[in-house]
Amino acid sequence: MSILITLVSFVIVLGVLVFIHELGHYWVAKRNGIVVEEFGMGYPPRILKLFTYDGTIFSINLIPFGGFARMKGEDGADMSPGSFNAASRWARASTLVAGPLMNVLLAIVLFGASFMAGFPAAVAHPQVTAVAPDSPAMQLGLQPGDILLRADERLTLVSTDPTARYAAWDVEDANAATTLSLSRDGKLVQVAVATQSLITQLLQTVDYVPVLDTKIIGIAPDSPAELQGIVKDDIVYSVGDTIIAFDGNPLNIAVQQNLGREVPVTLLRNGEWVTLNVTPRANPPEGEGALGIQITSTTNLATLPFLESMWQGVTATFQYIALVLQLPFLLFSGYLSPADAQLSGPVDIANMIGGAAQATIDTGLWFPIWRLSAILSAALAITNLLPLPALDGGRLLFILIETLRGRRINPEREGFVHMVGFMLLLGLMVYITVQDIRTGGTSIDWRALLGQ
Repeated sequence: MSILITLVSFVIVLGVLVFIHELGHYWVAKRNGIVVEEFGMGYPPRILKLFTYDGTIFSINLIPFGGFARMKGEDGADMSPGSFNAASRWARASTLVAGPLMNVLLAIVLFGASFMAGFPAAVAHPQVTAVAPDSPAMQLGLQPGDILLRADERLTLVSTDPTARYAAWDVEDANAATTLSLSRDGKLVQVAVATQSLITQLLQTVDYVPVLDTKIIGIAPDSPAELQGIVKDDIVYSVGDTIIAFDGNPLNIAVQQNLGREVPVTLLRNGEWVTLNVTPRANPPEGEGALGIQITSTTNLATLPFLESMWQGVTATFQYIALVLQLPFLLFSGYLSPADAQLSGPVDIANMIGGAAQATIDTGLWFPIWRLSAILSAALAITNLLPLPALDGGRLLFILIETLRGRRINPEREGFVHMVGFMLLLGLMVYITVQDIRTGGTSIDWRALLGQ
């Protein structure tokens, strides 16, 4: 990964996120009669004054990792007209909330863009459980238990996400003849189909369950999986008598039920069935599971239309926010280890953005950079609303205290608290940055995620 790509993409992505955040503060402050003295991209010292508009200086600053909308008297005792401190509680609160809210809206747009640009949809093959009488499926001789694999060389896939409509059957020419490949009783069966249009009707005339949605992407050395011949890209069908499905019977649960005893594992490998007898470990080495494998859900690139993409953007944004808000509970309850919830600093974030930008360049797919930018925008909104001094949430906390007390805290004292908080946050940032450099940071395998 090029250092230049990392630096340029980091500055651009962070610049857009911060610009939108500060723009929210600027707009609402101006509407509330608060004077915004300077709108700056990057942190001082100033290197370029772009222009002055409506009393606000717009500038470019030397340190490119952030930005600011400096309001009159924001951190001092200035109570003169037009200052932040002189504004009403509602004006101050709405101005503070506007920045994080803009990041939430941006996250929705970016998540939506990732759904429109082509995203890895969770998919599976349908296994027939019942066939409707006098239906195209019955005419073709489909039977309960059949697993539909391919129509010619095109995979016959269904979505495993009940909230979205995507990744149905891939049809190139509705009037062309095709051959349906399916698995029946462990054997590959070919069924001649007069037209591809019949293929699209099959799901409407059968009941089915999604199977073959668990793919092996990594195997630990000397693990039970490696010793018994499981290989990367195998797709798991069953463990013992349990058919595996991410949303139904996940692999880890089925494996846990067979610790210390030999169990047959049935896999689909390059279109052929393989059954291996494996004994899951009751006490695996740290960082490895009972079988010693790493898995992911099977995916297929799909797109959604504009309105559905935006709705999925709303859903994804608030799902992410809900997940972040659950982190303290997950940590205290032991469901999540501190190592898995470690904070990311500028170096780690730069590496992740650079990796996403490189993946977008290599694959021609915008999904990596849109999706990561959406996550970072939502994270920026949440972080700024934390009730810590110097952050928007810390200032909101002072307004809440003021409301409960019925009188204002001395602005000088509040400003001092925010200044101390800012210095502590800078110290925390330095510490996190050092940790990022020591540990090598976080990386995302976008190619594997995209199935490339």
